[in-house]
Amino acid sequence: MRALRPEDPESLGGHRLLARLGSGGMGTVYLARAGDGTPVALKVIRAEHAADPAFRARFRREVQLARGLAGRWLVPVTAADAEAAAPWLATAFVAGPSLAEAVASLGALPAGTVAALGARLAQALTEVHAAGLVHRDVKPGNILLALDGPRLIDFGIAQGAGLTLLTAPDAVIGTPGYLAPEQTRIPGEEVAAPSDVFALGCVLAYAANGRRPFGTGDPSAVLYRTVHEEPDLDGLDALLPPELAGAITDCLAKTPAQRPTAAGLREVCEAYAKSDGGGWLPPEALRLVADRSARALDPPPRPPAVQVGSGGAEERPPTRRRALVIGGSAVAAVAASGTAAAVLLTRRDPGGPAAGRQVPTRTIGFQADLSGGLKDVGRAQERGARIAVDAHNARKDVPFRLALVVHDDRGEAGRAEQAARRLVSDPAVSAVIGPNSAAAARVAAPRYAAASMPFFFVSLDKNDAGPDADRIRTLCMVRAPLSYRHYPVLSYLTQVADSRRTAIIQDAEAGQAIRAAVRSLGSSPPNHDRGGTAPLHVMPAARDDFTPVVRAALGTEPQAVVFAGTSAVRAAACARALAEAGFKGARAGFEPAMRPEFLKAAGAAAEGWVFEAPYAEPQSATTKAARTFTAAHRERYGTAPGRWSAEAHDAVGLIATALTAFGSRTSVAPGEVAEHVFRSSYEGVAKPLHYQSDVTQMLQLRESAFLYRVQKGAFRFLGRYDQVK
Repeated sequence: MRALRPEDPESLGGHRLLARLGSGGMGTVYLARAGDGTPVALKVIRAEHAADPAFRARFRREVQLARGLAGRWLVPVTAADAEAAAPWLATAFVAGPSLAEAVASLGALPAGTVAALGARLAQALTEVHAAGLVHRDVKPGNILLALDGPRLIDFGIAQGAGLTLLTAPDAVIGTPGYLAPEQTRIPGEEVAAPSDVFALGCVLAYAANGRRPFGTGDPSAVLYRTVHEEPDLDGLDALLPPELAGAITDCLAKTPAQRPTAAGLREVCEAYAKSDGGGWLPPEALRLVADRSARALDPPPRPPAVQVGSGGAEERPPTRRRALVIGGSAVAAVAASGTAAAVLLTRRDPGGPAAGRQVPTRTIGFQADLSGGLKDVGRAQERGARIAVDAHNARKDVPFRLALVVHDDRGEAGRAEQAARRLVSDPAVSAVIGPNSAAAARVAAPRYAAASMPFFFVSLDKNDAGPDADRIRTLCMVRAPLSYRHYPVLSYLTQVADSRRTAIIQDAEAGQAIRAAVRSLGSSPPNHDRGGTAPLHVMPAARDDFTPVVRAALGTEPQAVVFAGTSAVRAAACARALAEAGFKGARAGFEPAMRPEFLKAAGAAAEGWVFEAPYAEPQSATTKAARTFTAAHRERYGTAPGRWSAEAHDAVGLIATALTAFGSRTSVAPGEVAEHVFRSSYEGVAKPLHYQSDVTQMLQLRESAFLYRVQKGAFRFLGRYDQVK
């Protein structure tokens, strides 16, 4: 709320103006008081729009329709004059904060509040649509929170005239991030009720987890993600009941016909909504409502009028022209504070010396378990890939833009085969990242190989592709192979611990990869050239007490002990037994056991343990690329990057580097991309990606394996294993 300016009128249409509530490209909104003392929000349309006859005709029709709306969760039009020199309309004033302000101040809202919000806004939209209107700009800033429920404002009256702003037939209205995909296409599709449902789904997801489903930042990137990528609904199923989370997800379907109706969404939300009355909002939100109500009772005083010749500045409309890009099309937008953006779609890339050129889109497929047992790893990889795509598209003068098409296979063979079939049949897909589960890899890898599609294993080993893995020429490994995992342990015990007597305690439950690492350590133990030894002691699978095997191992007077197993709990049991026996030497293990369960179960005995791992921790790295990636991840997702996130980011970077060879060529075969991948290199966030040859398809080992040490109850990143001293 701001003080009136000297040039503002004292009154309008029998309403006394009290303060300014906002100003945008369509007009100015005032807090005013009607003749009977009722507070109203009064919008005055700018003169340039008022001079357009088409504007007045549409404005007149929509005012007439809106006056018939009397829904509880709508803010009704109380008065309007479409024939005035400056058309205006007045609506009931709601003193509460906007949903945008509430979430920005308080964070995500409780599930019951989200359900109540959805039920009441869906009811409001049902009434708007029944009256022949489409809201066009459902967003957190247009939803006010009152004690008894939300109120939907600005429902398609002044915004309806935005088409005249750019005087183009394919201009559409909406706010990037809440604009439905069909509103951005050329030729444009008629805006209808499903577009409002899409926007409401975005609003509810934002209220539930505090993040916009299509991210933030440059509007061109946001619009591009809306059209080409799946929404980021990470964690929604953990915050909301499954049916409610599913209904919100359905609202964000790319195809309008696949979205629920507003009435259908209301039915689902009502089943989980909190009761009517003040209880629908959490206490901290109620305090915000009370604060806004108090401020509305005390508007700022009007300043004295500016005298002619006093040097007072003339008011200038706060318009900002921006160029937006969707796919290969440029979007010219006029964005105004508090109003919808009017968007004009053209077919040119904006700005720079290359202005006027067409920019093709290269699509990267992403297949992973995003909702099953490996969902944490899958989601971390998806996040890293999305950040890389955004970073590429934000660069100036790129010869092509990237899109990410995401498929959740849940780690199930049937869904994985279906996802792979869809990706290889899509002519736009140039490469695929994933899968991230062995079950999915065994069925997807043969399909990708048959189609000559380059595909990237970020967290899997080559052998997870099945018995014919060595024959697949388009499989790209982003991690060090399991067969080399003993090297970091060997290096640490030789170069840092200087152990000449190393005891290996092998858990009989360990898999083939661990047993192979044990054989390698046994045949070439630490300090082998100086007489180093590494006797093996096997822990039976049927036993849980590590005391006997630890006693036998310590009988060889080792300077270091290696636990060779994959169970974090059994690794912790070994650590406790060593601590109880008083062993103070170096202790090392392999990444599968490097889990929070190890820290919890081992307690103080975990301190000082060192683990090898094939992934980096960018938030602990010191390079500029790692800092930039970590900052982008925190800004978009609110957390530090998870395991394998940086590696997925780097996979996108390598793919983009390989695709650069084709410039702006409109069509590129996957087989061509595969050839260039193995001849390309990329200085990644986690590690440099370049292959020893196009025959071995293996990464340089020293640059792709790392060490972590337990310090103060947490796994601390030490760095590349060959650089740890």
